[in-house]
Amino acid sequence: MSAVTNAEVTVEQVIRRRVSDALGGWYGSLETALPTVAFVLTWVLTDSVRTAVLASGALLVVMAVVRRFVGGSWRFLGSALVATAVAAFFALRSGQAEDAFLPGIITSALYGVAAVVSILGRWPLVGFIVAIGDPDYAERPTAWRRDKGLVAVCSRLTWVLVALFAVRVAVMLPLYLAGEVAWLGVAKVALGWPAYLVAVVVMGMLLATGRTVQTADGSDDVTERMLQAHVQHEHEHKGPQRRPAEPGDGTGA
Repeated sequence: MSAVTNAEVTVEQVIRRRVSDALGGWYGSLETALPTVAFVLTWVLTDSVRTAVLASGALLVVMAVVRRFVGGSWRFLGSALVATAVAAFFALRSGQAEDAFLPGIITSALYGVAAVVSILGRWPLVGFIVAIGDPDYAERPTAWRRDKGLVAVCSRLTWVLVALFAVRVAVMLPLYLAGEVAWLGVAKVALGWPAYLVAVVVMGMLLATGRTVQTADGSDDVTERMLQAHVQHEHEHKGPQRRPAEPGDGTGA
């Protein structure tokens, strides 16, 4: 380990710095939830799938204008746009409002299965999110898998995502089959960012209580490189510290 780290630094401490980047803040949460709210409210008031789809689209345009002025990441608005477009296709094709929620249910099921397979194959999905913090990720995207501690912790975190996807399907599939559009809207919003934040809190608890020792991999130590990169990033953002003036050095009064 270098001077900026020590033997007590755990894998969980390194991962915490990467998992926190997955959050988009309250505005990102609104951008993903509001199109669904607009769709459900409009459908309840008009009983028209086409009008509900148009309302969601109009709201997306308004949010895009707001995002253009406030600045920041377009990632969450882009996700909302894609999700709304796919949902609109399904709903307009069948004429049934509940079909707007079918793509989300299918996606959650597929993500859940993929997450389980990734864990069993020792390629946990969370590992890829964490590994992006490795400065050498572009050249060696799979180097993180040589760190047994990193793979073990990321596998535990991926199980949290599996639980999230399973809850979404377990709640929304029966509502879809029953044609409960209003409750589907409530469930989609509640099981979106609020549930995701709960999952992140659970991940945070696992990371706070875990004490997995970093694997000593010499010059190819992935967690060490990520920690070094984080320290350097913090130093660059803080900027150079101004040295206090000393008597006779010409910088004082």
